[in-house]
Amino acid sequence: MSDESLKCGVVGVGYLGQHHARIYNELEGVALAGILESDPERAREISEAQGCRAFSSLTKFADACDAISVVVPTDKHHDVAIPLLEAGCHLLIEKPICESVDQAAEILTAANRANALVQVGHIEHFNPVMSFLEEAVNRPKYITAERLAPYQPRGTEVGVVLDLMIHDIGVVLQLVGSEPVDVRSVGVSVLSKTEDIANARIEFANGCVANLSVSRVSSKKVREIRVFQSSGYLSLDFMNQAGHHVSIGATGLDKKDVPIEKGEPLKLELASFVESVKNRRNPKVGGELGKTALDLAIQITEQVRQAED
Repeated sequence: MSDESLKCGVVGVGYLGQHHARIYNELEGVALAGILESDPERAREISEAQGCRAFSSLTKFADACDAISVVVPTDKHHDVAIPLLEAGCHLLIEKPICESVDQAAEILTAANRANALVQVGHIEHFNPVMSFLEEAVNRPKYITAERLAPYQPRGTEVGVVLDLMIHDIGVVLQLVGSEPVDVRSVGVSVLSKTEDIANARIEFANGCVANLSVSRVSSKKVREIRVFQSSGYLSLDFMNQAGHHVSIGATGLDKKDVPIEKGEPLKLELASFVESVKNRRNPKVGGELGKTALDLAIQITEQVRQAED
């Protein structure tokens, strides 16, 4: 691709989508070509704030863009993504990639047919904490992750596993690098029609075990992970981008704070997507990882709902 600006757009400019539009406007080498939003008042508000065009036609929107963020509700991902891919647009699809593994396969097939890139918005992979973990983790034996958030109606079109736990599923799959062989899950509905609290114990073929806990009815926000391996353990905070590393030294345990250069994960994610499109390289979090994470999340969700029945 030439050095000219990459024309980017955003479908769905709600709470998260508005930040995609803002960041595309801030990134060097990117032109915000426009937005597509079903709510006319919201479309006008964001287009005026970002100085871009608000499209009402998906076809015209696709024609105006090289790359697009799909930030509509999960149950609309498939129906929006397919025609955009068929029009030749590269896509960043917010997590989870879609509602079902069959839909994910159709998205990947459409992308391959159009020779288009698909990146999935597993944002924690672009958190500086994850960058440190990818360097420091070597043959993990046991991983615990806890993700808690106060209740809000946004995102409840899916259960808490697809809403929140899928972040940690993606992180753990990347760090462990092995196939899950046993999954045991429990959960409960509290305020929504689907599960709001869930726990999953995942055993991998290489012997590693991960224990993931999530809640979207908590009084506090928590996004923490602990990784135990033969050389010691790491305890890190995705939200505050801080943590410590406890290693086994000659005189016992040696605890050190982790040096993390803080950054805005969404901006790092979109910058990586733009570079992938410009250089025609595979995204850090491609469609296959998104599909694998979705498959595991659906398996956990089904176990939770069977236990509730």
